[in-house]
Amino acid sequence: MGKLYVKQKQKDSINKIFLYILLIGISFTMIMPFLWMLSSSFKLDKDVFRYPIEWIPSNPHWENYALIWTRIPYLTFILNTFKLTIIITLLQLASSSFAAYAFAKLKFKGRDILFLAYVGTIAIPWQVYMVPQFIMMRGFGLVNTHMALIVLQAFSAFGVFMMRQFYMNVPNELLNAARIDGLNEYSIYSKIMLPLSTPAIATLTIFTYVFVWNDFMGPLIYLNSEKLKTIQLGLRMFIAEYSADYGLIMAASMISLIPVIILFISLQKFFIESVASTGIKG
Repeated sequence: MGKLYVKQKQKDSINKIFLYILLIGISFTMIMPFLWMLSSSFKLDKDVFRYPIEWIPSNPHWENYALIWTRIPYLTFILNTFKLTIIITLLQLASSSFAAYAFAKLKFKGRDILFLAYVGTIAIPWQVYMVPQFIMMRGFGLVNTHMALIVLQAFSAFGVFMMRQFYMNVPNELLNAARIDGLNEYSIYSKIMLPLSTPAIATLTIFTYVFVWNDFMGPLIYLNSEKLKTIQLGLRMFIAEYSADYGLIMAASMISLIPVIILFISLQKFFIESVASTGIKG
């Protein structure tokens, strides 16, 4: 019995070592491009693709981080991106959580069919309705304005689906007790459901923020004026017809990552809590 126990323990330890090695290998593979980008941001163009890779440049070119502000109106692009990201994220959080509450906790005719039809739009590729959408926005006179992107991205079927799944786990008895106490649906939503859904809201905030911040096709289609462009379009301006300033692109990319990293670090506690609670509830 004692030998079997020792053998089982040794087997568990070996499995754990292999698991850690595998996880470290995967983590290293995933972080490698980021480290390459960071290293390249301190190099000249001719050194970016040099092999073997010089991970720590012997002569770092710190001026890359100063040049990006003079070559293109990078500050304007950052402010435009912040504006779009914050407005769209707030609108998506409001519209998704409000609609999800109705689909999860209110009873009305055709609720389930309407929900399935709405969520089913997730399966339709954006490229399918991209042109009709553009014609519609042009008809409204919103092309070359930030309002076009705000209107199109203020609503999210994925956000409604995710928030609804979270609301479904809130006991109906809690809401019925609140109704007996005299609260209307708006008060229940604002005073009970929203405080309880902090992990889900934090998760949706991260998804929406990162998507809008990194969106390239939307601004490319709808924004023509330089003063309206976003960071992703600005990065493309470092690429000329026959050449590209890769060192500056990497430096500008590093700057553009900072707000996303700060947001994720700020909300990671709620994000992990949301993932863990979803896993426990199955």
